[in-house]
Amino acid sequence: MADVSYDKQNPAFYALLAALIFMSVGPVVLLFANSFKLDVDIISGTGGLFFMPTIRNYETALCDILWYDPEHLDFCAIRFGGAFVNSLIIALISTVLTLVIGCMAAYALVRFRFMGRDTVSFATLAVRMVPPAVLLVPVFGLWNNAFCIDRASMIGAYIREVFGGRGDVCLAGTHLGIILVYVAMNLPFVIWILQSFIVQVPRSLEEAARVDGAGAFQVFFMVVLPLIKPGLAAAAIFTFRIAWNEYLLASALADRDTMTVPILIVNNTSEFNIEWGVIMATGMLLAIPPILFTLFASRQIITGMTAGAVKG
Repeated sequence: MADVSYDKQNPAFYALLAALIFMSVGPVVLLFANSFKLDVDIISGTGGLFFMPTIRNYETALCDILWYDPEHLDFCAIRFGGAFVNSLIIALISTVLTLVIGCMAAYALVRFRFMGRDTVSFATLAVRMVPPAVLLVPVFGLWNNAFCIDRASMIGAYIREVFGGRGDVCLAGTHLGIILVYVAMNLPFVIWILQSFIVQVPRSLEEAARVDGAGAFQVFFMVVLPLIKPGLAAAAIFTFRIAWNEYLLASALADRDTMTVPILIVNNTSEFNIEWGVIMATGMLLAIPPILFTLFASRQIITGMTAGAVKG
């Protein structure tokens, strides 16, 4: 048998690895544990990880979708179910639109030759460097004034008659208004990251498909897209996470009917009362979809990273 020798790692490496794991997992464990505590236990700091768990915080957070009325509640003040549906709609639709537009734009920047191609490619990445807070005021003004349908017009009157409400029909306060902002905000990064994957696709495969009679769209959807699945998965994780957790722009553009979960969590606090247990429970519920989405999409990333790793 061949003598296999292993290089001994420096103990500092394992200490650093343990510290990174603790910093990543520790807050999640603390959030999970506190979500089953009463406010008095959280504030006093007693019990640590050993305490009598309760589901009252989750009952309070999910009171609008439970099939029974929690005994400790006289009135359901938190509408988590509606906010969760809003977050899911906005995150999923914005992710799909960003990936569809982004992969086509990235393919055009890589494969097509036109004047100013390098400038456009750099400009897309430079736009991503603009902080979202800078977009808040102009987008709020445009969504409330420029992009509106007058209530006196035929379309505006019909929309108001069917869906109700008063005043003009504007993008502010709608799912579409928030989705468009998220698509514009995440699109530059998606284009940039997908360009690096499309460059690695051999042109010979596309040329062979054209020789077999495939059109431009068939080459793109049947040859290129299957080969850049790891890049699409990475871009999807990034886009979904940003759209799911974003608060600043959503707080300015959303209304009562389009409120997302991050806004709901912040609105659950006041100057005189902070329900820490409910906030912890809502935070855990907020963290579940991104974790599941990441676990689902990470399979494509791992497959892409290990492709060609076998030496033969």
